[in-house]
Amino acid sequence: MTELKAPIYQLLDVMSKLRDPDGGCPWDLEQDFASIAPYTIEEAYEVADAIDRGDHDDIKEELGDLLLQVVFHAQMAKEENLFTFDDVAQSITDKMIFRHPHVFEDDSADSAAHVLEKWEQRKDLEKANKGKDKGENTSVLDDIPMNMPAMLRAHKLQKKAVKEGFEWNNVLDVFDKVDEELAELKEAIASGDQDHILEEYGDVLFTVTNIGRKLGLDSEHAMRKTNQKFEKRFRGMENDCRAEDKTLRDITFQEREALWNKQKTKS
Repeated sequence: MTELKAPIYQLLDVMSKLRDPDGGCPWDLEQDFASIAPYTIEEAYEVADAIDRGDHDDIKEELGDLLLQVVFHAQMAKEENLFTFDDVAQSITDKMIFRHPHVFEDDSADSAAHVLEKWEQRKDLEKANKGKDKGENTSVLDDIPMNMPAMLRAHKLQKKAVKEGFEWNNVLDVFDKVDEELAELKEAIASGDQDHILEEYGDVLFTVTNIGRKLGLDSEHAMRKTNQKFEKRFRGMENDCRAEDKTLRDITFQEREALWNKQKTKS
């Protein structure tokens, strides 16, 4: 009797077969790291969405989809003799052990905040060693991906800068800066210079993100929650109109405002 393989090895075999030039899937065979990357990002967002919705069956399914992305990349790397899935697993295992000295070494941490402090210390050490090996000058900003969602990246850039002492004294100072940036945006709008308007608008968003960081809030998460709230209320407005055999375009501005306020009372 053939021994049944563990699920992860079954998945690795499936991916290997899909990428087999002899009888594999034409679509899978055409892919490379760059073409698969957008799907990897999309699947991570779908995991986050399932978590936000609290749907555990969807969480399980979306985590599987995300795992497939890791297996897909690892299979392509194996074909090019770059690395294997086992190398990926070993790499993250080694990293987790190194970044948790309070668990795997003779060290201690008495709070989650203390753990994060040690994590960042070990992470900085890894980065410094990498830079030394390559003979390069390093920046505390080096490990923040360029293609990360802009608001999330702004938050991370600010956190890194704070570690170097580049920080506001208190959150009220940031509010003053927001007022300053809004004034500059108004000036840019008056000038009619679209490039200047774009720049100043970005400054407003970046500074508002600083408020969230100072308050210990995740701006990306806050924006997702606001998007969900807006969508729920807007759909409710559409349903109210539909009940009257109308669309939002069929009613006046004042009627739309009334419908919006009605939805606000529900959430």
